[in-house]
Amino acid sequence: MTETADELSTPLGQDTKRKKRRFRLPFTAMQALAVLLGLFLVGFASIALFTDNPFGGEPVAHVAMRKTPVSDEKATAAGPAEQAAKSAPKQAAAGENKTVTIIDGSSGKRQDVVIGGDAGNNNDAETAPATAMAGIDPRLLEKSRYGMIPVVADGLKPFTVYAADADRAKAAKMPVVAIVVGGLGVGAAKTVDAIMKLPPAVTLAFTPYGADPTKLAERARAQRHEILLQVPMEPFDYPDNDPGPQTLLTTLSPEQNIDRLYWHMSRIQGYAGIANFMGARFVATDAVMQPIIREAAKRGLGYLDDGSTPRSAAPALAAGQAMPFTKADFTIDAVPTSAEIDRTLLKLETLAKERGLAVGVASALPISIERLAAWIKTLETRGILLVPLTTAMLKSKSG
Repeated sequence: MTETADELSTPLGQDTKRKKRRFRLPFTAMQALAVLLGLFLVGFASIALFTDNPFGGEPVAHVAMRKTPVSDEKATAAGPAEQAAKSAPKQAAAGENKTVTIIDGSSGKRQDVVIGGDAGNNNDAETAPATAMAGIDPRLLEKSRYGMIPVVADGLKPFTVYAADADRAKAAKMPVVAIVVGGLGVGAAKTVDAIMKLPPAVTLAFTPYGADPTKLAERARAQRHEILLQVPMEPFDYPDNDPGPQTLLTTLSPEQNIDRLYWHMSRIQGYAGIANFMGARFVATDAVMQPIIREAAKRGLGYLDDGSTPRSAAPALAAGQAMPFTKADFTIDAVPTSAEIDRTLLKLETLAKERGLAVGVASALPISIERLAAWIKTLETRGILLVPLTTAMLKSKSG
């Protein structure tokens, strides 16, 4: 019987005791491909595990760059300078000027203001060099984290040191008028007009904003104008009517408002006093105004209330600190037309003759500067003396 017949006749479940043949699969192309794939995977895993490659197999683009040949000595010397040059654009970007829009809530007038890039940037301000304006007594400066701010030293106060020259004996005997032109430092052209077209007896008030308030304030002092610093404070319709960055707010703590005051104070030096910029809500709130008045008095400054609100707490607070103080009687260009400005100037004259002293404030509008310059030329012939604001403050205090 053949082997096939034996297998067919064997009962189910019984061993034939014969070894079965082993079938060997032929070594096909498919098996060869599997072997190669396995080798590839093993090699890839080895590279991933034992090679220090931070990109972990991600695609990498190689770009060829041309180098300018430099000697080894020059390359060594230029190294730090090149690094500084590379970082310079980033530093400039961090300190770029920015433009904000200030909106006057009463008139709806918009004014774009360019502010230095360190506005509100405490980190930059802390590392910025503390520089002083020309002609400033260094004894009357104290370094804050924002820059130099005024201080009393050696018995000297900024109010007396930076007051403009005036014939105070003459002022004591006749009616006087003080004029303060504010909103300066924003818009170089109008600021220069006020500096050059108005006589030195006109006091100039600078806001802390503008691309270079220091340079303009220096020019004003070089023309013998005394200067004030206007501090932005919260108006009733804030934030619809926004004085600008770092505004003093009724919602902040005294420490936060003092910190903001320091930022404003550091923007320029050489001012005899401060004044509110807007701020009808703030100046009428005793609890937030008191620390500001106390701090300004401690630093030897006077205070001008612009008269924008009859509810101002400043007069009583300044009196409590024995601080030089006065309040504006009229806003000369509240209606900026020649006829209305002239009419208000006449009211200022009348009040000065009745009371012995009158204070007017104005902005640096071209029409305002033009009418003021013409009026001032004839003022003394009518028996009234134009004096700097500090002289008016001292006369008010003595009266």
